[in-house]
Amino acid sequence: MEDFQFKPFEMMTPEDYAKIGFKSGLEVHQQLLTSKKLFCRCPAGQYSEEFHAEILRHMRPTLSELGEYDGTALMEFKTKKNIIYRINRKTVCTYEMDDTPPFHCNDEALDIAFEVGMLYNSNIVDEVHIARKQYLDGSIPTGFQRTAITSVGGYVPYKDRKINIIQMSLEEDSCREASDIGHRRVYLTDRLGMPLIETVTAPDMKTPQEVADVNNILRKIVRSTGKVRTGVGASREDVNVSVTGGTRIEIKGVPSIKRIPRLTYNEAMRQWNLLKIREELNKRGINKDTFESKIDDVTHILRKAHYTPINNAVAEGKRVKSVILRNFKGILNMQTQTDTLFAREISDRVRVIACLTTLPNICYSDSGELSLTSTEGQRIRKFTGATENDTIVLVWGNEEDSTCGAQEIAIRAKEASIGIPSETRQALPDNTNGFERILPGPERMYPDTDLPPIEITEERLNNIKKNLPVYYWEREEKYSKLDIPCEAAKILAVSKDADLFDELVYNLKIEPKLVAKALIEYKKKLIKNKIDPSILTNDAIISIFNAFKNDKLVKDGIFYVMKLTAENGDFDEILLPKIADKNDFICAFNKQTQKAKNIKFYHRDKMDDYLFGLIMHELRARINGADAKKIFNELLSKGE
Repeated sequence: MEDFQFKPFEMMTPEDYAKIGFKSGLEVHQQLLTSKKLFCRCPAGQYSEEFHAEILRHMRPTLSELGEYDGTALMEFKTKKNIIYRINRKTVCTYEMDDTPPFHCNDEALDIAFEVGMLYNSNIVDEVHIARKQYLDGSIPTGFQRTAITSVGGYVPYKDRKINIIQMSLEEDSCREASDIGHRRVYLTDRLGMPLIETVTAPDMKTPQEVADVNNILRKIVRSTGKVRTGVGASREDVNVSVTGGTRIEIKGVPSIKRIPRLTYNEAMRQWNLLKIREELNKRGINKDTFESKIDDVTHILRKAHYTPINNAVAEGKRVKSVILRNFKGILNMQTQTDTLFAREISDRVRVIACLTTLPNICYSDSGELSLTSTEGQRIRKFTGATENDTIVLVWGNEEDSTCGAQEIAIRAKEASIGIPSETRQALPDNTNGFERILPGPERMYPDTDLPPIEITEERLNNIKKNLPVYYWEREEKYSKLDIPCEAAKILAVSKDADLFDELVYNLKIEPKLVAKALIEYKKKLIKNKIDPSILTNDAIISIFNAFKNDKLVKDGIFYVMKLTAENGDFDEILLPKIADKNDFICAFNKQTQKAKNIKFYHRDKMDDYLFGLIMHELRARINGADAKKIFNELLSKGE
């Protein structure tokens, strides 16, 4: 392999990524804004930590239609997890627990999926066929997810080229993980079954930054429909990465687009360094056929171990297993990711599959952190037959878990001599990634015989085409010509309020800055006041601005009336405050001046500011601040 040394993230160039053959694709999951779930009639989008019952389940793998087991399912079965589901009767029914057949697929969700597919320039399928996708991690109580391809092909524009879309699917969301400790995993079921779309791109991105850029394009396109959910967890990204000589690795559940560049950089570094580790092992004559390891129980040697974690484990009656990796000296200390050694690849496997989640869960002879006395180390080498060129890895736990952990250590070490194992990995807070499970294969998919195919008519698709939103970049270009801040233009271009903005600005002829402020800042202000801005219908907001245009409402009263309308549930002219004239201001001025006389001020400016504040509070929403200030200054200049 080419002799390439990874530079720090900030110093890497597109040419550097081209040298290692960096390729990346996306799988973007986006929840749809529907009132009901995908295959039942439970409400969607009602999140709660509250639960009324718990259900315990154990997952077992099943054969595919071709009589094969999926590797991921077999790996999950090894973990012997107790899966606990916390059930809220307001958001879950017997369908989610696999005690009731599925209802007809949610037509509202299907139409949104077709709309997004059209925006991706994709080919919409003639028939929707529901399939089952196995999930044995427990995230779906049935052990499978219902999913259907809704469109294939297509592209989105990026710079001077196109990023190809492979396919888009409509599927039901999984549970939210509450905890995962040892052999017990707990899930909340409130989001279970909610409809979401999964967009899969081709591996057309050539640098980490391009991956983030394209993800942002996809995010903005779907948001421009106004028919998807927003907020934490509503959109989740899986990123696929490979380098020359490597394999496709999937980083699951990336929580933020901003983190994608460093995550993909670290995965590219990891694959490149794993290839170098394989090269080193092969130079030593170690490959899949010559690899040697040996597992022993060394508990009796370490009954009074100097190393505290082992000493405590033995005191609790746990077992300590040693794994001898022949001729592996120094390998576990080789770098994989930023500030990460190959040893963590092994520790991760032990943590996930053997469920030894308390860290550290291994120690090894090359690290300088084995913390055994020289006597203990020599006794282990003598007992196991290890030489100075061998690496000793120790793992501890109950009999079953420590045995499973030792076996996984040997498996992962052997894989190092072969190359890069196909894995699904999880994004970690430091922008490195850790092992999650074996990458699923095609064996996990099979047809769902509970649901018939759904024929998609031309009439249905034509009705959707008539109402497709304008692409957000076209809106941005249009809004950039208006006198509104650049950031506001970008927000409105992907907002569900874009059509409302156009109506108010182009048809009602309201000042663009004022409309932008109302639709962005005022709505945020409502949220801070714990008022749901979605209560405000487009018709209500248009009525409020009509009142402003017809001089029935001052500019500074718009937020006040929006707040009253949201609290009232709908707009009514009775909510409009009486506009104050100059005489009203003078009355308020005289009244508040009497109050201010009783307060001692050291600076006249402070007194004036305080007095003006009292007057504006009395006349709030009835007079514009600029007009009020003008009258106030006139009165002050006259000595009133």
